[in-house]
Amino acid sequence: MTVTLQEFIEVLADSPAIFITTILVLAVVFVNGWTDAPNAIATAISTRTIEPQKAIYLATLFNFLGVFIMTAINADVAETIFNMVDFNGNMHEAAIALCAAQVSIVIWATGAWYFGIPTSESHALIAGLSGSAIALHGGLSGINGGEWMKNIYGLFLSTFLGFAMGYVVVGIIKRIFVNTDRRKSKDFFKKGQVVSAAAMAFMHGAQDGQKFMGVFMLAFGLVSGMGASGHFVVPTWLMIMVSIVIGFGTSCGGLRIIKSVGINMVKLETYEGFAADIGAAVSLLAASLTGIPISTTHTKTTAIMGVGASKHLKNVNWGLVGEMVLAWLLTFPGCGLIGYAVTYVFIRIF
Repeated sequence: MTVTLQEFIEVLADSPAIFITTILVLAVVFVNGWTDAPNAIATAISTRTIEPQKAIYLATLFNFLGVFIMTAINADVAETIFNMVDFNGNMHEAAIALCAAQVSIVIWATGAWYFGIPTSESHALIAGLSGSAIALHGGLSGINGGEWMKNIYGLFLSTFLGFAMGYVVVGIIKRIFVNTDRRKSKDFFKKGQVVSAAAMAFMHGAQDGQKFMGVFMLAFGLVSGMGASGHFVVPTWLMIMVSIVIGFGTSCGGLRIIKSVGINMVKLETYEGFAADIGAAVSLLAASLTGIPISTTHTKTTAIMGVGASKHLKNVNWGLVGEMVLAWLLTFPGCGLIGYAVTYVFIRIF
């Protein structure tokens, strides 16, 4: 399944359902850029390597390239999200349930943003869709266990691999540059961190951009009557639209999350910011190539923790880490219950 821009515009004009669904999906994409994408550039800003506005431009460009290039290489992440839940059956109720899932994600993510806590939009997406699918089918028959478990693997992978890679990469850097003049090495890492921030933004687009394109194709398949299972081809116009909306979201609300992740959690030097970016980017690349949806927020923040812990455990603000972990743990039941409740109410109203 695929859809041309002309077909999309025609359906958008003729169907109020696809119009509302599109607005809601784009709202979730915007919130992702607002609350999730800033993690990619947080360390580069906190070490004063790049100015915030320039970092946002950088993130916007490389988010697009990540969406475009990685989707062309491997669209398995998008297909995992597309096939994770079963919205087949009554197409009217299925479309309502999908809309309710998007509403639940926006509610959850906006609340977390208000408190400056970088929640995982990936997990909110999984939880919201799952809660809505359960409400739609009245039980777990709405969950495709094999595809859903890939997301659980991604949860553990993002947590442990991010920390380990941050810890290992910063250790390697210290060994390589142990006898290097500090001023020369600082100049090197200041330039290198621009590259590493670009790499992180690229991988954010590769992971999160694909997830939301998967949701969009699911929405279009439901409302247009094409069905909600199987394979699809992501159109170029959709890649561009998702990238632009993510970038706009980052420019509107990113600094609050940047402050929490890049400044308050761990005090980073330039080489440490570089190490965190590289460690997280490598982790995300491995997950993308194997088709496992992984949280960019978890991966980046745990990589920063790993870098901080390489000096001493006291270097990490464990109070803030505790708040983040609590938010992550609450996302699955919290956003899932919101998705279930909103779906239950919407189906009875509409």
